[in-house]
Amino acid sequence: MNYWPLLGIALVVIGFALRFNPLLVVVGAAVATGLLAGLDVIAVVEALGKAFNDNRYISVTWIILPVIGLLERYGLQQRARAVIEGVRGATMGRLLVIYLGFRQITAALGMKDIGGHPQAVRPLVAPMAEAAAEKSHGSLADDEREQVLAMAAATDNVGLFFGEDIFFAIASILLIQGVFESAGYPLTPLQLSVWAIPTAICAFIIHGWRITALDRRLGRRAGRALA
Repeated sequence: MNYWPLLGIALVVIGFALRFNPLLVVVGAAVATGLLAGLDVIAVVEALGKAFNDNRYISVTWIILPVIGLLERYGLQQRARAVIEGVRGATMGRLLVIYLGFRQITAALGMKDIGGHPQAVRPLVAPMAEAAAEKSHGSLADDEREQVLAMAAATDNVGLFFGEDIFFAIASILLIQGVFESAGYPLTPLQLSVWAIPTAICAFIIHGWRITALDRRLGRRAGRALA
């Protein structure tokens, strides 16, 4: 077995660690992997072109982003904050735990693009979490505000990452299936999806605990400040 193509993974890690341009890092790693696998330059370029053509729907992103920008310009974040401030009993912990469950369930059903950082976290979830934290604990210090925003982003990541593998038609499941099959363990995508459920449940419990722990920590800080 030829392990040299795996150097492409190392190139991605090194490139991201050195903060090079992500597009150049990924393309460079793809070209290096193809060459190390024994393909000629033309075959590598053909593979990249085919992948781009098969996934050209990604250009829809360039339509969505300006729409989100216009919504933010006309007060989307402010309206999101106002909605949360008017909800009785709303806390940052409850809000993010609910979003975590929503993100996992929708990703498990194959709707992995229904959330996300640019279209959901930045304009809606993060401002709502920040408003809920301020409503419960008063004014936040700069480091506390950053922790709340980071937790909102992390919640989306965890919900998507551990929810999408339950959907048996996702690329990651097919990749895992291929690896197991090459090692002599034939498994169906449905079998892998079923065994992803316990992991998703554990991820929900662990990250839900992290969210509530941050909420309590902010509450204790607020109590000490009042004392």
